[in-house]
Amino acid sequence: MTDLQSKYSKLAQEYSKLRAQNQVLKKAVVDEQSSCNSLKDELKQKEQSLRRVEQEMDSLSFRNQQLMKRVELLQEELLLSESKSKKSRSKGDSPSQVSLQAQSVFDEDLHKKIQENERLHIQWLEAQEQHQQQEAQLSSRLQQLQEEAQEHQAQLEELSCRHAHTIHTLQEDKATLEVKLQTLEREARDCRVRTEECQQQLRKYQSEVSSQLKHSSSVIQEKVPFNDTQLSDYNSLNVPAHNRRHQLRAREVAAQALVFLQNLVSALLNFHSYSEQRVQIYPRDSSIETISAVNQKFSQYLHENASYLRQLEEDLLQLHQSITEDAITALETLEKLQDFSSSFSAYSSFLQKILPYQLKSLEEECESPLCTSALISKNRQLQTDMQKLTAAFHKLRAYVALLALPSVGSGVVCQSSANSVFTQISVCLHGLHDCSSELWKHYSQKASLEQDLPAATQKFCTTNECLLSSLASLTSSSGKMATFFSNSLDFLTSCAGYSPSGALLKPLQADSVMQSKRRAAAYISSVRQARAESVPYGEALANRHILTSSTESREGLMQQVLQSQQKISRLEQEKEHWLLEAQLAQVRLQKESARIAQLEAQVCVSAPQSQLCASAAESPVCVSAAESQVCVSAAETPSEPALADAPEPLQDTSVVGVLSIRSCSESSADQDSREQLIKTHYMSRVSELTTQLQICDSKAVHFHAECRAVAKRLAMAERSRDTLGEELKLANQNITRLQDELSTTKRSYEDQLSMMSDHLCSMNETLSQQRETIDTLKLSAKGNAKKNKSR
Repeated sequence: MTDLQSKYSKLAQEYSKLRAQNQVLKKAVVDEQSSCNSLKDELKQKEQSLRRVEQEMDSLSFRNQQLMKRVELLQEELLLSESKSKKSRSKGDSPSQVSLQAQSVFDEDLHKKIQENERLHIQWLEAQEQHQQQEAQLSSRLQQLQEEAQEHQAQLEELSCRHAHTIHTLQEDKATLEVKLQTLEREARDCRVRTEECQQQLRKYQSEVSSQLKHSSSVIQEKVPFNDTQLSDYNSLNVPAHNRRHQLRAREVAAQALVFLQNLVSALLNFHSYSEQRVQIYPRDSSIETISAVNQKFSQYLHENASYLRQLEEDLLQLHQSITEDAITALETLEKLQDFSSSFSAYSSFLQKILPYQLKSLEEECESPLCTSALISKNRQLQTDMQKLTAAFHKLRAYVALLALPSVGSGVVCQSSANSVFTQISVCLHGLHDCSSELWKHYSQKASLEQDLPAATQKFCTTNECLLSSLASLTSSSGKMATFFSNSLDFLTSCAGYSPSGALLKPLQADSVMQSKRRAAAYISSVRQARAESVPYGEALANRHILTSSTESREGLMQQVLQSQQKISRLEQEKEHWLLEAQLAQVRLQKESARIAQLEAQVCVSAPQSQLCASAAESPVCVSAAESQVCVSAAETPSEPALADAPEPLQDTSVVGVLSIRSCSESSADQDSREQLIKTHYMSRVSELTTQLQICDSKAVHFHAECRAVAKRLAMAERSRDTLGEELKLANQNITRLQDELSTTKRSYEDQLSMMSDHLCSMNETLSQQRETIDTLKLSAKGNAKKNKSR
């Protein structure tokens, strides 16, 4: 429906435009017709004057011919009179006087006729020249009009060929729009029907809700004996609700504010740094001569700007990190806001501290001999701008301190007061943007004037350019921050819904809210767990004896399992013990075999070969791994005591296993080997455990690094998502803007085409009329020529 109404409005606008254009075209056609009629009248007058002149010329030529004949006759008469006068001379004086008088009369008459003939001949020549000139003008104008007609005809053909396709496409679009209009009309009818149905349902629901409200109000009035919403003391005990959407929006606003503040801090850092560099260069170069004490102190203070600005950025970053999804964000719970307020106050105090030195430095530049009057005026303007900028930061500091009061419990700010504070902060940010823009404008004018100074070096010009870029960045960042704060003012001034009715939110209440939220989440998760399938009651009664016996058997089986586990652990300990004993016996066997081999070698050297073999056959070696005792018998060695006379073994139980220690008369070498073997065993176990521990540590470090990398990637992905969302919004805005421009240009082209077509039609009409007039002129000229020839 909205698209249909917009299309109808567009069609109405186009119709009004076409109607206005039609009126203009009508006026233009009327003007052209009046001018054409006037031209026709002028042409008729010219034709009449031409015909009159031609007639006069014909009459003058005819009169000239008559006069010529008359002159010839008079000449003949003159000759006759002269002959007669010669004859009558002899007759006396009286006839001669008569002839002389007659001759004088004829001479005067002849002189008049000659003058008249000369005048008529001159008029005829002038008329002929005028006729020739008019004929040449008309022929040249005729040729020019023919050329223009050809050009207009070519343009008309070109435009008709060019716009035939567009006309066809527009006709197709018109047809499609008509089809869409019909479909939209059908949809509108369906929507009307649905709206009627929805209105009926709404009335039904309203009646039901009103009845339920009446019932609920009656129940509350009759059944509820205690209402705790009337007293503020009771309302302070209520636990406020948690608004997750407000938390997400607050975190988003804090993130955007952090980005804008980081840009502002970088711009201020660059401005202070380049200001320090400029003080070291101008009006005195510190590398050539010593600068003044004021500039030295000013440079020293400017060097300390990073400590204030970095702390300000760090405090806002901590404030943004404290706003999480699982917390409650309000002025009373933002403890980090006080740190940010103190950092901002410190930076404002820093600006107030460096302001007198900055003003003195500008006055010192004014006192320089190279400073012109224009530079002095710009320095005065810069002094005023710096005072305004410091005042704007000081005013902003006061409002930020007011916002930080509820977080430390030293003051109470109601919602209306907080709204007014937020509004004033927005006004202060706009004022800061105006001050920074004025500062950038005046400083750019000053830099352009300082470039023309003879003492301006390349380093000085570069420093001025860097200062201008930092001021431009400061202006843009402050403007973006002011715009962002103005756009977020509705959210900041809106009530979050955390505080209970009639009371203020406290940090303890915020903790209780989060505890309640966690308990509710745990309860919901426990409720959502699937319950175990239960046995019906009748079946449980029927199988009661089986269940009791099975429980008893289960208890017995559990005891057996425990005994088996204990037995398995004991057997494992014994296994470890006997493995150790086997290793010890193997070592002893190797040592005894080596000793026997040495004895055999000695016997073989001292006795014959037969005795060596007999002694070798009679020397049994008994090694008992179970009793951990080695018995070696030879022909020359006495026999050791029996096993039955051996004392009872001692057992040492440890984590590794059980070790049996027998107090037998063993040599010190055996004891050392035994201790060495035990030491090597424990060392091997310790090395294995250390390697396992190192592997676990390395895995934990690897997993920790992977988790940090994944968290960073997640943060980067979220930032890229936000940037892509903003780019998508900008692209959609550009698309809508381009579509509007396309529609406007399309309408303008259509209007121009219609106007051109009307203009071409009017030009064709004028050309056809001019052709007709030219043809009539040609025919009249031919008729006049034929008449002249016939005469």
